[in-house]
Amino acid sequence: MRKESFIAPQKGRRRILGSCFQGLRATRLPLAILFRTFGARLSLFSLLLILLTAHCSLLTASAATWTKQPSGTMAWLRSVYFLDQNRGWVAGSNGTLLRTTDGGESWKKIAALGRDTLLDAYFASEDVGWLVVERDLLKLRTNDEPRSYLLKTEDAGFSWQRVFFRSGDVNVRLVRAIFADSQHGLVFGETGIVFTTRDGGEHWLRQASPTKHLLLGGAYIDYAHAWLVGAGATIIQTSDGGTNWQTGIIRDDANVRFTAASFATNNLGWAVGTAGRIFKTIDGGRTWFAQRSNVDADLLDVKFVDPNEGWAIGNEGLLLHTNDGGARWLSQSATTSHPLQRLFFVDRKPGWAVGFGGTLLRYGEANAPQLK
Repeated sequence: MRKESFIAPQKGRRRILGSCFQGLRATRLPLAILFRTFGARLSLFSLLLILLTAHCSLLTASAATWTKQPSGTMAWLRSVYFLDQNRGWVAGSNGTLLRTTDGGESWKKIAALGRDTLLDAYFASEDVGWLVVERDLLKLRTNDEPRSYLLKTEDAGFSWQRVFFRSGDVNVRLVRAIFADSQHGLVFGETGIVFTTRDGGEHWLRQASPTKHLLLGGAYIDYAHAWLVGAGATIIQTSDGGTNWQTGIIRDDANVRFTAASFATNNLGWAVGTAGRIFKTIDGGRTWFAQRSNVDADLLDVKFVDPNEGWAIGNEGLLLHTNDGGARWLSQSATTSHPLQRLFFVDRKPGWAVGFGGTLLRYGEANAPQLK
């Protein structure tokens, strides 16, 4: 491994419920008088009250929507990562790296990162961050220059250090990096190549991989348990931090090209891929069974915020949502037709999606409707 350095509200809910029950506050008759006066009609009134309450709850739940945010760039945005509700980064083509410190209200471009494509981003803290970078093959000056490398910052992006891997093939593409925490991470890509770190990136060790297929996505649940997915219906999983890998069994379809995975528990996970395919495991990735997405577009990322609620995104501005662990997937309005590349959620909300043409979407509370 070689290193180089260079400088480079929930108030809406109360308003809705208050509006729903405003008329009830005027009723001051004792409950016994109501029973004597209205008799059996009280049961009908109770039923209507329950239905009204449920209707108001549905309105409140639907107040969260996806809205398009100004990114200030037309770059193909490939990755998004947030430390908390306010601090986040977006990375993409032509060395584009954007930063926000106010929850996405404004974005500032971090300059002097060159013209290479930033494929992935992870920040362990406001100061320490990692980028996966791919060079344009046509711009390489010699055949000995690696096609992919990492960038690391320890001063919030004011300077960056290049980290190169010795893989035996300088043309091998590294496409993703995932981290369980600030110390444990995986970098992976073409020909099934996998590197691990257990010391915050001071050392990266190549691991034996059971596949030669391109690896495109992955997920951690803790520092020991991770899953990687890719072409050729590939899903591999480790329970010892990447030293040993096992191959999952894909039921129903052996030709899918997986692009991303998400796990809610050690046993419960999902993987998405081409032609709208979604697979689920309930045994920690040993076996996978197909779910129906009812779409044909390629899916590029998936995130579950708990065992029931999850999102998937893909080409043509596709946004899918489930509230029952994927038993039913429903399309959502995304206000864009551009491909959506990557998802990120800070707890349950807010959520972020980025993609082609500088597309930046935010999921959160909209103005709640008022009942009149």
